[in-house]
Amino acid sequence: MIDPLAEVVTLLQPGAPFSKLVIGSAPWAVRRTETGRPFYFVVLEGGCHLTVDGPAQSETLTLNEGDFALIPAARSFATSSLDRKPPNADEVVTTQVTPMPGGARVGDPDGPVDVRMLVGNCVFGSPDSALLVSLMPRYVHIRGVQRLATLVQMVGDESRADRPARDIVLSRLLEVLLIEALRSNADTAASAGLVRGLADPKLAIALRAMHEDPAAAWNVAQLARAAAMSRSAFFERFSQAVGMAPMAYLLAWRMALARQLLRRGELKLAEIAERVGYGSVSAFGVAFTRHVGMPPRRYAQSAPEDAIAA
Repeated sequence: MIDPLAEVVTLLQPGAPFSKLVIGSAPWAVRRTETGRPFYFVVLEGGCHLTVDGPAQSETLTLNEGDFALIPAARSFATSSLDRKPPNADEVVTTQVTPMPGGARVGDPDGPVDVRMLVGNCVFGSPDSALLVSLMPRYVHIRGVQRLATLVQMVGDESRADRPARDIVLSRLLEVLLIEALRSNADTAASAGLVRGLADPKLAIALRAMHEDPAAAWNVAQLARAAAMSRSAFFERFSQAVGMAPMAYLLAWRMALARQLLRRGELKLAEIAERVGYGSVSAFGVAFTRHVGMPPRRYAQSAPEDAIAA
């Protein structure tokens, strides 16, 4: 059976090479502004608030020991101690931050410690990461999953040790932790996106159908029947859970596959068009250009693998 999340994660080529230890002494608050890079948090001891700013409103999560949180495309967020109200998006944060080897100390450098956590930037190796991230939730928060708790403990032990190849081992552990977090559905809090869609048994049927046969001439009525739902109920439930309409999701996934096939340079343009559900090269070219911003042939020529087959 096709696993949609595994397919997206595989195309994303995730890694987690950058991390630092953050130690907090309450009261404290830190706000960061990023450029859309993925950002993660592993709470080793204690707890804190994580506030993810959004276009409409901010959402605040409470992170406790053993929790893992991921923001696939971080723009603006804040972390703060549990004893204070999370900062608003326009609030100026002035907490003292003191650099230390391997990380930073926030709050009173001589005060009692209320949280220890690893924070850092992930990397998505795929040149299509922006397109693929659009299928992911705005945030993922994992707690109460034993496999992840074990990985978090291993990450914590390695971060505090001074063993040979420590940085390499820590990087690999964080990569595994990232993949486990993305594929974990149990006890997962996530905003709209593929993770939440797959957690719904009926929507998961439709999502798997689209991934198993992206070339099929799917429409909302067919997908609703596969999910054993009425057309209107399916459309509304899918849009709320995944964050986009069913046909928009199918288009995004088809374009992600098309870009991958174009980069490989192994197939003719007509074969690629057929594999992603288009009956003609011209129809595929129009859809690809509108979605990606350049014609398929030009995209292929700019890709590392040079060009598609003649």
